[in-house]
Amino acid sequence: MAGVQEGQWPDLRRRGSLLEPDRLGPDGLVDPLSAGALLAEERRLFYVAITRARERLIVTAVQAPEADGDQPSRFLAELDIPLKLVAGRPRRPLSLHGLVADLRCVLSDPASSPALKRAAADRLAQLADAVDDRDQALVPTADPSRWWGVRERTRSERPIADPELPVPLSGSALTTIVDCPLRWFLTRRAGGETPSTSAIGFGMVLHTLADAVATGTLPPSIDELNGWLDKVWTQLEFESAWISDRERVEAEQALRRFVAWHQGRPDRTLLGTEVDFDVLLPDTDKPAVRVKGRMDRVEQDPEGTIRVVDLKTGRSLPTKPAVARHVQLAIYQRAIASRQLQKLGDDAVAGGAELVQLRHDDNGGFPKVQHQGPLEADQDGKTWLDEAVDDAESMVRTEEFTARRNDGCTRCEARALCPLQPEGREIV
Repeated sequence: MAGVQEGQWPDLRRRGSLLEPDRLGPDGLVDPLSAGALLAEERRLFYVAITRARERLIVTAVQAPEADGDQPSRFLAELDIPLKLVAGRPRRPLSLHGLVADLRCVLSDPASSPALKRAAADRLAQLADAVDDRDQALVPTADPSRWWGVRERTRSERPIADPELPVPLSGSALTTIVDCPLRWFLTRRAGGETPSTSAIGFGMVLHTLADAVATGTLPPSIDELNGWLDKVWTQLEFESAWISDRERVEAEQALRRFVAWHQGRPDRTLLGTEVDFDVLLPDTDKPAVRVKGRMDRVEQDPEGTIRVVDLKTGRSLPTKPAVARHVQLAIYQRAIASRQLQKLGDDAVAGGAELVQLRHDDNGGFPKVQHQGPLEADQDGKTWLDEAVDDAESMVRTEEFTARRNDGCTRCEARALCPLQPEGREIV
């Protein structure tokens, strides 16, 4: 019997409910059980429980050092047997998984004697062979064929990217592979990405309404935008009603910031919204990477330079150094500078890019704006983006996807398979 604690044995709480069915007697309502009667009933239940043992009875309880902490039940004293105090944690969890782990450790420990290894192997074999009435394994983790590290590494016969063509990537995919090649492979190529449907819906609705305001389809009126927001909000998926209500409030606040920001930019000329681009990098006869994507807004400043705006609806804010090396913004600038966007003309000059964080206020009613300056080339005419593109292309071609620590590690959906994280560290 485990957990023989005061408060559980005996449990002196009333057993009734709102309708008090425990008070229904053969001749009508009866008085509820007194504390003494409840204690006697609990003692009878405890007696029944301990007398179920056929050969041996083990009763366990926890005794906290604090007086108001967990304490053993008063029924332990009534057993009239000496109590054994056990300090510290057990060598392994007292469970089936703990037993399998312990046997595997004995089997793989070089210090274990041959006889002990043989005994551990025999016990694991017995557990691995155990099946239920449907012939399903009862302890599948005891089977060595399921252990990590015992199989040879596989290698795909077909390369990830066609060696005759540039590596196809999106701006966000290139960002991911630069931050962590392993995350890119596990989430983008191995199918391990688990995007949040609520976050996608939130961002899609705000981007759609912002584009409608920018193109003149909808007026920059908060009341009218809220009306459209109400029409589609019930179609979005959220984990609970209170999360939906909270996000609805944040969506309205984000729209207010966007309208204030959109109307407060008389010095900028809007050249286009949701602008598609398809560029080859580097812009040479033999490009290494092909990047396709879409820019939220393309604007022209009074000096005639082109600036790209990326509307963000996420909660996280990149640091200033991270914005300076923000791959997606740099890709947008390179798309402008490559002159492969015909609608902007051959004389278009990229003058920088910026993230407009719609969820974050700049304390003036406007969204927080994070700027990235124009890309600067070194003596060889290369920028840091060129080096990042070269590295990304090399990793995809060689299929060497290593894990890298970055600012997104805490939010990574591949943590369970990452050797840099406690959840994914290999133990063989």
